[in-house]
Amino acid sequence: MTLIITVFLENIMAQQLVTIFGGGGFVGTTLVEHLAKTGVRIRVAVRRPNSAMHVKPLGEVGQVQVVQANLRDKDSVRAAILGSDAVINLVGVLAEAGGQKFNAIHEKGAKTVARLCAEMKVKSLVHMSALGADVDSPSLYGQSKGRGEQAVLKAFPEATILRPSVIFGAQDQLFNRFAKLAKFPIVPVISGGTKFQPVYVGDVAEVIVRALREDNMRGQTYELGGAKIYSLREMMELAAKIAKLTPVFIDVPAFIAPLKVFFLSLLPNAPITLDQYKMLQKDNVVSEDALGLEDLGIEPTLAEVILPTYLVQYRPKGQFTPES
Repeated sequence: MTLIITVFLENIMAQQLVTIFGGGGFVGTTLVEHLAKTGVRIRVAVRRPNSAMHVKPLGEVGQVQVVQANLRDKDSVRAAILGSDAVINLVGVLAEAGGQKFNAIHEKGAKTVARLCAEMKVKSLVHMSALGADVDSPSLYGQSKGRGEQAVLKAFPEATILRPSVIFGAQDQLFNRFAKLAKFPIVPVISGGTKFQPVYVGDVAEVIVRALREDNMRGQTYELGGAKIYSLREMMELAAKIAKLTPVFIDVPAFIAPLKVFFLSLLPNAPITLDQYKMLQKDNVVSEDALGLEDLGIEPTLAEVILPTYLVQYRPKGQFTPES
């Protein structure tokens, strides 16, 4: 019976067209790979199509299409959604730049997607938010994510909202960055006691795939956290340990940290902004009463299992560095 149901679901999925806004990024690339295995047709909508061509070989010939769309341009969003059975919005920015403002992307852009999905009778919508999304958040990022959730649910009440903690995987900007920093002899640590629950990108992708085919996930909000909680300092130390690097980690005193962050934020491609520093003042872990991976029968992947598969590149002699 289970086999029959699985085949039935796969046949239904195979008839679908799924549009992924932001499908060329870190999470999107993994999601395309997972979705392609279900047989659905995939439309990846991004601002710069040339930057997302790497996703096309992840499916069969012609299965993955890349189109241009900008959440700030309603007509391009409408064109990307046209004919879709399901829509996934992964678009988000951690720091503002040019026209990519928090409100424009996380709130207004998310509202545009949700409203058009409702208007165009899309069957299901999955919206990627973030842990810490709260209209009363001290950070502009958190506030915009909170307003975005409200706007999405108002326009499309059956949308599935996902709130992941920080996400790790081969192309992440988390442990890769920590490993790069560990190459320096001394590494300052800002807000090192803040706790995170890093979740594997493959687990996040699996949740999204499930959300497209399981009706009971519609209208629900899921907080996605990994198998273990770490402090920020522990994550930095873990990256260094796996990379076989031995820097000295020095905690930056709380009364100095804001000033240090201010000057760092002035650098090109700033490693941290003042708004991100505000986010660091609150732990980023799932709530005890929230729906999560376990409720979906997904066992969270432990970071220590995955990190060695890609942080090995930072070891002094790469994969040839002795283990002991």
